[in-house]
Amino acid sequence: MKIIGIIPARYGSSRFPGKPLVDIWGKPMILRVVERAEASKSLSEVIVATDDVRIAEVVLKAGKKVVITSEEHPSGTDRCLEVVEKLGVSVDAVINIQGDEPFVKPEQIDHLAQLIAEPPTQIATLAIKIEDPNWLDDPNKVKVVFDKNGKALYFSRQAIPFVKNLDQKDWLTKLDYFKHIGLYAYKTSVLNEICELRTSSFEQAESLEQLRWLQNGYSIIVGVTPWETPAIDSRADLDALLKFSESSYL
Repeated sequence: MKIIGIIPARYGSSRFPGKPLVDIWGKPMILRVVERAEASKSLSEVIVATDDVRIAEVVLKAGKKVVITSEEHPSGTDRCLEVVEKLGVSVDAVINIQGDEPFVKPEQIDHLAQLIAEPPTQIATLAIKIEDPNWLDDPNKVKVVFDKNGKALYFSRQAIPFVKNLDQKDWLTKLDYFKHIGLYAYKTSVLNEICELRTSSFEQAESLEQLRWLQNGYSIIVGVTPWETPAIDSRADLDALLKFSESSYL
């Protein structure tokens, strides 16, 4: 199976403009993501998908692959599809790797590749078991519930399921909760289809694009991973990361 890794990277982030090019211990963040993805054993190639020539120049100068994509894409998923269309070669599956996670684990990418390689799998993603009860009421930490076969039932910014007659701080003593990790693998045929879907009511309510896929009947397989790597969504996130040594994240 031919699986490629695509790293969407926008320059014009409203919260942190230019963040793919921020320096992290002497190297632009986007190049750190590329190098981590290239360490995966499962990808045929790794491509940066960007709408900005400044990002493209940095990637090309480092000898890495880049495709310039439209500025109009509403999500990284749509950007991934444009890359596949422009490549003009047959690709069986795509792994969408977040451009703001400079220490993504190659093992996570390989895990996704194993999941998407299964014939019935349409879309795959990852989750990590929640150990901190404070995560349960944090809307920035998206929760996911899935059935005994790993098939996602729902994603929410709320803690789900609700435990009746028990304070939320004690919910972890009764049930396992899982935080979603925003890496995705898609069969290429499915990627074409989901990019044609209209925004759904669940997606609008929670601002989570994966709910559009679920609401339209697509299945998402969830793999449980022991790792969560730091995402750089803001300048504060970067400052917090740089308080530690690089070796802390390897």
